[in-house]
Amino acid sequence: MTEDVQKHSVHTLVFRSLKRTHDMFVSDHAKSIAKDDQSHKLKLGVKLKADYSAVLHMPILKEVKDRVYQQPSSVQDLSYAQTGDDPEYLITGTHAYPSGPGLALTADTKVHRNPSEAGVHSMALALPPSQAKQEAIRTAASVTDIHRHIGGAERASALSIMEGGTTRNSLVRKVPTIPKPQWHPPWKLFRVISGHLGWVRSIAVEPGNQWFVTGSADRTIKIWDLSSGKLKLSLTGHISTVRGVAVSHRSPYLFSCGEDKQVKCWDLEYNKVIRHYHGHLSAVYGLDLHPTIDVLVTCSRDATARVWDIRTKANAHTLTGHTNTVATVRCQAAEPQIITGSHDSTIRLWDLIAGKTRATLTNHKKSVRSVVLHPQQYTFASGSADNIKQWMFPDGNFIQNLSGHNAIINTLAVNSNGVLVSGADNGTIHLWDWRTGYNFQRIHAAVQPGSLDSESGHLRLRV
Repeated sequence: MTEDVQKHSVHTLVFRSLKRTHDMFVSDHAKSIAKDDQSHKLKLGVKLKADYSAVLHMPILKEVKDRVYQQPSSVQDLSYAQTGDDPEYLITGTHAYPSGPGLALTADTKVHRNPSEAGVHSMALALPPSQAKQEAIRTAASVTDIHRHIGGAERASALSIMEGGTTRNSLVRKVPTIPKPQWHPPWKLFRVISGHLGWVRSIAVEPGNQWFVTGSADRTIKIWDLSSGKLKLSLTGHISTVRGVAVSHRSPYLFSCGEDKQVKCWDLEYNKVIRHYHGHLSAVYGLDLHPTIDVLVTCSRDATARVWDIRTKANAHTLTGHTNTVATVRCQAAEPQIITGSHDSTIRLWDLIAGKTRATLTNHKKSVRSVVLHPQQYTFASGSADNIKQWMFPDGNFIQNLSGHNAIINTLAVNSNGVLVSGADNGTIHLWDWRTGYNFQRIHAAVQPGSLDSESGHLRLRV
């Protein structure tokens, strides 16, 4: 009577086969393959012709020749192969007489013959190990690591390698050091300024630090005294939420944009609109002024950013490439001069002259709602619901993540003391050390009397 064959799944059979194969070859997998002389010579010949054909005709330098002959006694048996007049092994000088300066052609340097293979090996053994080899030895796995990862049968053979209780190559691990953040004094709430009847969606401080301006969902723009917090002026003209304001340091102009698709230029000497910039097909979510030239850049829900000549109102460039709302834009004097963040989770660095994308950063997984430039370093930060990320100009090389603000980051601000502030839609503010990314303070803002909890979010910050 035949015995019933035990059935196994394909998954079990495959792993059994893999285990048998592993057990068969585990003792030999670390052994090097025996060296084949013919293959080695062929490999060297191919490498000489492929990598060094351009310099094979050059004579050996005198200082290199002297260094060879001054090797220790262990390599004094360095012999040179006698290959006759075989042109394959000759390296001849090509300098016409008289020779070039500093390189005299003599009977020794006219023709140079390659060293024999035995001489090459003895020379290699006598030379000190290279930096790469030292690093490889320093990070090589020790016998203890092998003993930890192989089976019981192989452990005895691994233990026999150990000499006097010590291993030949011990694993040297560098303990990662956490950089010490700079100490920053804690921030405290100084004053609450009330006056707007809707969300404050934008804020800008004038270059002289005398006053600041805010734009709100109540469709007004208000100018406040910075020291006392008193209202100085209210400007009306937008018919929808004011999403962006900027004060020029080159002229007495204030620029604003809103969800009514309008971009306005206000003359602060007359407190009235003197220019309109028409072109966006949907709500304008942000704007910024170029620091050195009379250029205004706006970004919109129509997935574009537009570059305007302030004086002529001409649309110099329409920056296309984003596939969703462009939520934030920043300008700087150095390249790249324009940086945009979008709800398509990407950041784009733009070439202002060509009007084209210079680099696209795709590290974020959520909408990028804010970008801030460091006032002194050649770096910037971007805020999203997944992380705050720091980048290096000009190519947008990633520096580090600032994790811990688990909310939708609506706004970022940074000052010259290295303090980065992030504001979220849940009413929380986190303060970070810019260099190390250390979160040294967290603040939860109190809700304004009469407002809802959902209205406590931070939409714009300036430090």
